[in-house]
Amino acid sequence: MHRRPRLIERACSDRRRYRHLLEAIALVGLLAGCGGGGSAAPTITIGAAHTYELSGFTPTQPVTAGKPTRVSFTILQPDGKPLTQYKHGAGPHNGVHLIIVRRDLATIIHHHPPVGPNGLISDTITFAKPGPYRVVIDVYPKTSGPVPNFQIDSHITVAGAYHPQPLPPFQSSETVDGYHFTLHGTPHLRAIEPAFLDFTITTPSGAPAKFGTWFGALAHAIFFRRGSLDYFHTHVCAAGVAGCTSIFGAARVTGTSTTPGHLKVGVLVPISGTWRLFLQCRIDGHVLTAPFTLRVR
Repeated sequence: MHRRPRLIERACSDRRRYRHLLEAIALVGLLAGCGGGGSAAPTITIGAAHTYELSGFTPTQPVTAGKPTRVSFTILQPDGKPLTQYKHGAGPHNGVHLIIVRRDLATIIHHHPPVGPNGLISDTITFAKPGPYRVVIDVYPKTSGPVPNFQIDSHITVAGAYHPQPLPPFQSSETVDGYHFTLHGTPHLRAIEPAFLDFTITTPSGAPAKFGTWFGALAHAIFFRRGSLDYFHTHVCAAGVAGCTSIFGAARVTGTSTTPGHLKVGVLVPISGTWRLFLQCRIDGHVLTAPFTLRVR
């Protein structure tokens, strides 16, 4: 006699759940009927988040070594419109850095191409040797958002027989056009840990080099990782120049130069491995590139 009310209560509960289920099915059917034709139920597609994109990149076909090549592209904003406003100022974190490196890290090209009024970016580059090249477009848009810059990648193939060169071992000194670059001490580098490399640069006569400003900095330190071609870029600026700090997550590093012939280069690479540092500076009106192989633990 005491079990019957429980059975009635359970039956009522089951009917309520069944009614709610039917109502939910009807509601889904009603929503599915909005905005679509045919008898088949439509699928819901969630698109990728809008982001900056590269548009109209050329060249798309292999180019010829030793022949001037036009490289052009437009950067599209998340709303699909061309990006036309870029940061400008005294420091190096401005405009667009166009950096092209061959896969074996034997050759690097670093330009700051102009931006046309419609957002078209165009430059002329002559590739010295055949092979596959990675293109890094380092962009500093004029925005108030939390991201000061971003990179977009592409690639260029230079026709001809590609003979990759083995990466040289670590050497503490390099001579470029008679100018001597010397790295003092043995680097002990770790990923995502700020560190500094002390360089002295002397002229062919042995005098301390006097650095000229090039693309807003006294020196550019461009890092590429062997194999994966991961990229990082820091600067050495004159005293009082703002916008020279490089940031990776919560870590940051700022290169400095207080006397002629001396550079304190900041290092803050994202992962371990073997890296190639291309140290670039302008001396006596000439832009020099000194490469160094570094091991990051």
